[in-house]
Amino acid sequence: MWRMARPRKPLLSRDRIVEAAGVLVDEEGLEAVSTRRLAAALGVSGPSLYNHFRTKDAILEAVADAVSAKVDLSMFAGVADGGSGGGSGGGSDGGKDWRGALYDWAHSYREALSDHPNIVPVLARGPGRRPAGLRLADAVFGAMTAAGWPPAQATRIGALMRYFILGSAVASFAGGFVDDETAYDPADYPHLGQAHLLAERRREVDEAAFETGLTALLDGLALQYEALRAGAPEAARPAPGC
Repeated sequence: MWRMARPRKPLLSRDRIVEAAGVLVDEEGLEAVSTRRLAAALGVSGPSLYNHFRTKDAILEAVADAVSAKVDLSMFAGVADGGSGGGSGGGSDGGKDWRGALYDWAHSYREALSDHPNIVPVLARGPGRRPAGLRLADAVFGAMTAAGWPPAQATRIGALMRYFILGSAVASFAGGFVDDETAYDPADYPHLGQAHLLAERRREVDEAAFETGLTALLDGLALQYEALRAGAPEAARPAPGC
């Protein structure tokens, strides 16, 4: 019986295109992505890509969404009104703690971005129509309102967390200093005598800075939450335009 020969290469698909584009972005940056480069990497003709994506921007949006899909959202399941403790324990009514959920989510989000820092500028545009990005925003907003935050404040919290996490992934503070003691003349920079050591301690400094900022941010939100629960009018008042 005659049988159709199997293709030597896997058939082109959205997933294959996104995977190949993601590798290019990770290794060479956003500018490396082009239909020519992708077609060559996939062993297909350039026009065949347009059967799956209309533009290069659409491909980059899909790469960004694939990164968003790696962020763990399971910690938001079961967050309930009254959960205001400092860790991952339950609230007064047995519900999960909103603060602990935000803490765990922030670390998961940063880990995903740390693995794919070159895609951060695309993610910074917002979720747009990206399914995973929208699920992420929905999970944060839903958990905060379930915990008792007013909708306007829940929106601000989601935005604030996003600014902080994305900002931490844009660049390294420690990596911005050169490993050259002579670059920091005490006559010009009297307080930077040890700055040349920062580059080799980049990971340690950056992770500690993220932890310090995240803890301070959540401490501040916890104070606002306590005021809200106590019925302070300022805590519940929506901002203009909300």
